[in-house]
Amino acid sequence: MIGFYDYTVITSFLGIISAVIGMTEACNGNFLIAIICLAFSGMCDTLDGKIARTKKNRTDDEKAFGIQLDSLCDVVCFGVFPVVIAYNMGMNKPLGIAVLCMFLVCGVIRLAYFNITTGKKGSMKFYNGLPVTSTAIIYPVLGLLYGFINMQTLSIIYIISTIIIAFLFVYRFQVQKFDKLAYIIVPILAIVLIWMLLIIR
Repeated sequence: MIGFYDYTVITSFLGIISAVIGMTEACNGNFLIAIICLAFSGMCDTLDGKIARTKKNRTDDEKAFGIQLDSLCDVVCFGVFPVVIAYNMGMNKPLGIAVLCMFLVCGVIRLAYFNITTGKKGSMKFYNGLPVTSTAIIYPVLGLLYGFINMQTLSIIYIISTIIIAFLFVYRFQVQKFDKLAYIIVPILAIVLIWMLLIIR
């Protein structure tokens, strides 16, 4: 079998499996479950790099495979997945679809730019542009509004938010990396959001 199979890639696989389950739930109208899956995918993405670095003596091919796998999973988990959720939540008119297309194009550009700049001088302490993985926090926060306002209003909020997020993906500004602190903050934040979403449900 082609590829590399060991414990370092399991978290990435769990993240994308969660995304697929979440997309099916969104298509069935179970939006809170879908958003919970998005938050879980974000938690997996935060931990996968940390877990991969625990393996000693990784070959260059294993490292490159892990980087590409992570990036491809990001496209699905934090690009396509939010599009499916938003579409099923009401962004299914021409304007909404146009915004979702813009969002995904900007997300892919952001990921491609990140891939070619990773490891270059000055790129280790800051992100250039809003990280695509931020959708795993932003959309679950917006999901807390579900059930408290009508779907039409929520759809408008999603459209405006998605336009802003897409713009920030490609806008040239620096976002501070939290490095080791992120491994603590993001999982805790994801767990809190999941807990709050379950209460709403």
